[in-house]
Amino acid sequence: MSNDKVETIHSVSSGQVGRAFSRVRGQELVLDASSHPRNDAFTNSEAFLAGVSSCGVTLIESYAQGEGIPITHMDVEIEGVRPEADLARFERISMRFEFAGVSQAQAEDLVEVYRNR
Repeated sequence: MSNDKVETIHSVSSGQVGRAFSRVRGQELVLDASSHPRNDAFTNSEAFLAGVSSCGVTLIESYAQGEGIPITHMDVEIEGVRPEADLARFERISMRFEFAGVSQAQAEDLVEVYRNR
């Protein structure tokens, strides 16, 4: 028997072109195509970037707690740049990490833990 973690998300059309509903564990997320953004939902690319940046927060916080590193606050900002000629691809993604409660050396080590995972 495998111990693999399997995560299944079910996405369905909403009846509006460019909008889908995704469901997982009883939660629903409304997502819009980047070509049809509305103010009441994330676009698919924004949701992707949010997943990457929130992974940075949760992974580093969990690691720091396990190692006894006293982070009191974290702020991660992610920016994705997609060329106008090909909006289906990211040309560049950059992340900025800010920490409170740790030294500069500890902060650099924590970012490196994230990069290595």
